[in-house]
Amino acid sequence: MTLDAKTKALIGQGLDIVNLTAGEPDFDTPEFIRQAAEEAMNRGETRYTPVGGTARLKKAVIERLKTDTGLSYGAEEVLVSAGAKHSLYNAVLALTNPGDGVLLPVPYWVTYPEQIRLAGGEVQLVTIAAEHRGELTAEDLERAVRPNTRGLILNSPSNPSGAVVGRAHLESIAQFALQHHLWIISDEIYSRLIYDGVEALSIAALPDMRDRTLVINGVSKAYAMTGWRIGYTAGPQAIIAAMANLQSQSTSNPSSISQAAAQAALEGPQEPVEEMRREFDRRRRYAVSRVQSMPGLTVNEPKGAFYLWVNAAGVMGRTIRGRNVTNADDLALVWLEEGRVSVVPGSGFGVDDHFRLSYATSMDRLAEGLDRMEQLLEE
Repeated sequence: MTLDAKTKALIGQGLDIVNLTAGEPDFDTPEFIRQAAEEAMNRGETRYTPVGGTARLKKAVIERLKTDTGLSYGAEEVLVSAGAKHSLYNAVLALTNPGDGVLLPVPYWVTYPEQIRLAGGEVQLVTIAAEHRGELTAEDLERAVRPNTRGLILNSPSNPSGAVVGRAHLESIAQFALQHHLWIISDEIYSRLIYDGVEALSIAALPDMRDRTLVINGVSKAYAMTGWRIGYTAGPQAIIAAMANLQSQSTSNPSSISQAAAQAALEGPQEPVEEMRREFDRRRRYAVSRVQSMPGLTVNEPKGAFYLWVNAAGVMGRTIRGRNVTNADDLALVWLEEGRVSVVPGSGFGVDDHFRLSYATSMDRLAEGLDRMEQLLEE
């Protein structure tokens, strides 16, 4: 049984499990967005829409991208899909031929390598130098590039690490991509959730990069709309057209009601996004201070998203309540079965001695989970 399945089974048995695995905000979708969906249903907007999204939603996407990134796109350069994961899959399939190498920085979101393999591509892992504290650099990419490399998946802010690639490194990565004639899929789904005044710059906004970059974003994380399933891609018209053809013969259009809700989210008041961001920031600072004080654990302070990427190498080799801990999977299982707290081991993200801890939960539950983790480590 997988750790996730075991967690759900224990919760199903009525046990008090503090779940710090969530990949989604714990807030409700803002009221004005829910109201827009209801109004759309009452207007009878329950039929098919154009495959790539309604004209109204595309306009909202274009305006939001212009405001947030400075990038300008036309309607034919935007495709709306059933979630950012769907957008990513369309993009990978459209750009990857069998045998093509795709650079993938480690740690990576668990879906990226599987999508590359499903497209017949070769996953080319990129190790980020420890001194870079999770921030990808062109030097990291130079060590991994091969003759068959055709693309790069860039995720900033990162899931799971929360790292944000700064302007200087992003400019060097752009030059690397131009030198090696690479396309870039830039997953920017966490771009509204950033902290400490950092800049979430889109690589597409750099000189000569717009025409070789697909920008992926959506409403799931910033607006607490994970279940509504709306993502979008902006990029060169020819690639967007290929992705639209693929979507037309697979899923067709995203939900018409979700599209109306997403339009309202992008066009409406943005104060709820800032309120959620501030609360995530409060939890982030608390969680970092707690984890940094725990024996055997270290963590780089994340600058985006809502995760801690924790190095547990100092715990490896220990025995906790009679259980040998040789990797983060062992540690996560001990915490779950002995401490009733659930985290995500790093093996799924490509690193065996780290784990991901989500602070997308209430402060009370976050504190309780961290207490349980600390108690076991101090025994």
